[in-house]
Amino acid sequence: MTEGPAANEADSETIPVREAHRFDTTRLAELLGDRLGERLVELRQMRGGQSNPTFLVVTDRGEYVLRKQPPGELLPSAHAVDREYRVIEALAKTDVPVPRAVLFCPDREVIGTPFYLMERLRGRIFWEPTLPELPREARAGIYEGMVDALARLHMADWRAIGLADYGRPGNYFARQIGRWSKQWEQSRTRENPAIDRLAEWLPEHVPDSDDTAICHGDFRLDNMIFHATEPRVIGILDWELSTLGHPLADLAYNCLPYINPPEAFRGMRGLDLQALGIPSQDEYVSRYMAKTGRKDALTPFHFAFSLFRIAVILEGVIARGKKGNASSADATSHGERATLLAERGWEIARG
Repeated sequence: MTEGPAANEADSETIPVREAHRFDTTRLAELLGDRLGERLVELRQMRGGQSNPTFLVVTDRGEYVLRKQPPGELLPSAHAVDREYRVIEALAKTDVPVPRAVLFCPDREVIGTPFYLMERLRGRIFWEPTLPELPREARAGIYEGMVDALARLHMADWRAIGLADYGRPGNYFARQIGRWSKQWEQSRTRENPAIDRLAEWLPEHVPDSDDTAICHGDFRLDNMIFHATEPRVIGILDWELSTLGHPLADLAYNCLPYINPPEAFRGMRGLDLQALGIPSQDEYVSRYMAKTGRKDALTPFHFAFSLFRIAVILEGVIARGKKGNASSADATSHGERATLLAERGWEIARG
């Protein structure tokens, strides 16, 4: 079994396994043989990822993606790969595009942490919301495919597919604000005053309306795989933050590129979207509302909440990077971005 450059070195989705994430593959090879009847040939790490390390597993019969917890001490309830596996397995019963769940292994003795395997999908991943690799006339279709996938997710009957206990219906924003405020205190390694201000402001401005759907929690363009030639999502990835929650939380987070400047987490604010062939925020949201039948609207609270949450997540990445167990090699470089996003959230909150 090889671990590093091999025949698929040209595969831009993978890199050699990072030193901090290396593990003995002996037990993994045994499990693949016992459970799937397949022989482990190669293990490579997938690019990106700030939370759960992700790997490409190549066997003599095919390829899988492995998601595991990071090594080291973890925050409570974080990196729940068992929940990821559960939700994609349940959503396979719906029209929501997800990879096929293959197996879950809770035994830490195999590779050091719990992990799961899912099918490896072949398609396109777009990293930049401006879609520079596509011609202008092809870009709107990608946005339509993305928002259609989000609408399908929020329309899924979470009770019917066995996810009634996947979260607590109702009161989502209040609970999330409490959770992320606590996470901020537990992962704080430096000062970020805008996060502190948002933690005080948000509980006083929670909207009265309430609703429940399966929320992805990190629904953005680069967390999905599109068909090789069609503007259609074939797999939504990275379900670590998923739960039962308010659908507008997902929609607002998905719309962050519209309100953030280019230097802030791939923002598009100030760009000529019409010239780029990208639908406006109003057009994008209108398509979502038409697909789901919703009549409400995004408010400054929804965007401030999304920016608060992502800023806290980035501060957590920084903390893990300082401990040496972050999933991304550039984890400690996110300080400026975490500050910028929190300050943008506070700017929106103040109006």
